Amino acid sequence: MDKIPFTKEGLAKIKKELSHLLSVERPANIQAITEAISHGDLSENAEYHAAKERQSFLEGRINELQAVIGKSEVIVVDEGPSDRVVFGRTIMLYNVQAEEEVTYQLVGPYESNPDNGQISVSSPLGQALIGRREGDAVKVKTPKGMQEFEILEIR
Repeated sequence: MDKIPFTKEGLAKIKKELSHLLSVERPANIQAITEAISHGDLSENAEYHAAKERQSFLEGRINELQAVIGKSEVIVVDEGPSDRVVFGRTIMLYNVQAEEEVTYQLVGPYESNPDNGQISVSSPLGQALIGRREGDAVKVKTPKGMQEFEILEIR
């Protein structure tokens, strides 16, 4: 069984989402189904069909989160200085093509949010960065084509 890496905060966020689905969303959906059933003829009852569709989505997400949590492994990020890129570290990069600095934290695939500065260790850039040191140049094939980055700082 392959483990799924998480930061402590990332796993807490997933557990919080699961708890919310189980304690708030699922009961509210059950109530919506019950109310829709009380309106009679189910074959033409849009509220019933919408609630059943929502139930299917909720159960799928609950099952997915339970499986992810079961396979999760919290990787403790050492707060000390780091001379190379490892999981959980924040890396300041210089994007050579765009001529701009970008900063990313390497996190697990379920925590990834590039717009929020978090990229997955399993992404092409994340894989290219692992084990590298400050000053190293990294070339990565992305949807925008070949990109080159220079590692400016690891923290």
